[in-house]
Formats: sequence, structure tokens, C-alpha cells
Amino acid sequence: MKKHFELIILMGRPAAGKSEVIDYLKKTPDEERLKRFHINKFEEIDDFPMLWTWFEEDAILEKIMNKPRIHSDHDGYFLHEYQWNLLIERISLEYEKKLRDEGYADTTTTIIEFSRGSEHGGYESAFRSLSEDILKKACILYIDVPFKESLRKNRRRFNPNRPDSILEHGLPDNKLERLYKEVDWESFRGNDPEFVHYSGHKIPYVVLNNMPEVTDDPAKLGPALDACFSTLWKIKNQK
Repeated sequence: MKKHFELIILMGRPAAGKSEVIDYLKKTPDEERLKRFHINKFEEIDDFPMLWTWFEEDAILEKIMNKPRIHSDHDGYFLHEYQWNLLIERISLEYEKKLRDEGYADTTTTIIEFSRGSEHGGYESAFRSLSEDILKKACILYIDVPFKESLRKNRRRFNPNRPDSILEHGLPDNKLERLYKEVDWESFRGNDPEFVHYSGHKIPYVVLNNMPEVTDDPAKLGPALDACFSTLWKIKNQK
């Protein structure tokens, strides 16, 4: 039996604390991270850099090349709802490319990160575009915050000089409300306290309740992650 998670899906509203969790894991020495969290050396697949590339391409097309935008409108909304699932298909493709390397899953934990709101299909829609390879290996860590907390933290972290930054990007209040005020996590996870039942798969999950906030303080975040990953590991191994 492997001593590490092969694949973790990290989800939650924007600014819920996902990037802070990744940052904490990066700063934890490899041996300690494996022992405490069952996370080996790890690689991330995050859809934010993918969608940000679309916004940059649209800006180049419009402002420099005098051509029509192809991904988003002038307010920064996608032109087509299916683009949300295209991003998930891209995540699946990126994971398949990683698996081409012999022994990849034996030495590496993959962390997939994304947010989805009900307005654009929610998690129920997003998971339809995840590959079977992902669904059969995945464990979920969901970081739970109410919308008001997502809004507060989104305002706090936004740096207008670094809008492409993983740790410092943000959304305007009206866009955050439209896209993420409503989420379908509760209905998506169902009534089982340990497994999400989806398309014939039993996907282990745990929830990190980030109220009051723990992701802003490493001294609090470490013990919280100890508890979450210990529980998730136990659930996974009774699957």
C-alpha cells in the first residue's frame, strides 16, 4: 500500500484558503509532509492560470491587435458556459500527461484545485468533466466558508499590481456574488459523512471549516491539516 495520497482535489469558494493550504504544504519539508499528511512530493493542477491566460489573450487581441475577444466579454465573463467545463477537461488532460512518466503516481501526490459556483453549473457539472483516472483515485478536501467570509478575504488578498498571482488575485464584489454566492457543495456531497457518491465512485472527503479562520496563521493551520489529512487517510483506506 502506498504511504501517500495519489490525488487530492482541493475545493472551496474563492479566497476560502486553498492557496494558503498549498503554500503551507510547500513550506513543509518533504519527509515531515509525508509523515504528517501522507502527501509526497507534490505537483499542482490549478485552473486559475488557465483562465487567466484567456483574459490576457483577450486583452492582447482587443487592445494590441484590434481583433475580437474570443474567450470573455468586456466585463470579464466567459462567452459560453461550457468554458467552465473546458477548464476541467484541461485539468484532466494535464493529469493524463503527468501519468506518462513511469512511476509518477508511486512517488508523487497530485493536488487539483478549483472553485465552482451554482451559477455556472457547480461541482455536479464540473465532476462530469473529470477523467475516470481522476475519479477513481481522488480524495477531496473541501474548505468551507460562507459567502460573506469569501467576500471579506477576497477583498483582503487582492493586489491590483499582481492580478495574475495565485495568492493575490481577486474578483470584483459584484462578480464574486454572481458567480459564487450560491454553491452546491452540500447537495453534491450528499448524506454520507465520509464519501461522495458520484458516477459509480465512492470519493473520500473531509471538510475544513475555516471559521474562525485558521489558514491565515501557520500555527493554527498545521494542526487543522493534521486532523483533516489523518481523517481522510483513514477514510481512504477503508474504501
